[in-house]
Amino acid sequence: MSTRRAVKVQLLGELAQLNRALGTPARVELLELLAQCERSVEVLANLAGLSVANASQHLRVLKRCGLVASRREGQFVFYRLAGDEVVRLVATMYAVALRTSPNVERLIENYRKSTDALEPLGAADLLARVRAGTVTVVDVRPVEEYQAGHLPGAVSLPLAELEERLHEIPEGREVVAYCRGVLCIQSMEAVAQMRASGRRARRLEFGLPEWRSAGLPVESSEKS
Repeated sequence: MSTRRAVKVQLLGELAQLNRALGTPARVELLELLAQCERSVEVLANLAGLSVANASQHLRVLKRCGLVASRREGQFVFYRLAGDEVVRLVATMYAVALRTSPNVERLIENYRKSTDALEPLGAADLLARVRAGTVTVVDVRPVEEYQAGHLPGAVSLPLAELEERLHEIPEGREVVAYCRGVLCIQSMEAVAQMRASGRRARRLEFGLPEWRSAGLPVESSEKS
């Protein structure tokens, strides 16, 4: 085998290994959770419905492939995404699946029709409305994710609290909701609830990770 061919085979092998690392729903969900903020193994395990041992195993696989990085603080290990390119990788996977898989397309379309019949709002349109002060932006992720980073001027209204806090959303003003990213459907549910209460609501076409990866402005509420 020539040197050139050997290098290519090795490169393809590395890509195949990366593909295998993404070959379980649990690992993709862990990436989605880490796209919001750095988290400990214990917190990730709880959010993903995994045992700590199982979550640790999945995270080690992702780390070996360079998708996540870790640090130790006392007895706890914290993980974070290795970079914004991981966010773009997951978004590309979703886009390809949506275009090539009838099951994915049908699943998303059926759910969208039942909760959010309007087309989502693009980033450029939303940013222009935010700067013009004509829209209320609602972040429906958990509070700790909002504090780690959110869209400029966004209000934190976690989906679990939305029904009892709907009165906090101004009436007669357009509302745009967003959540964790392209794989998250919380914003669809939030839009359905807000429309049922008479609000003019739409959702952002993606979530905070994709917004940040695109170089758009992000605010943080974390305490120093």
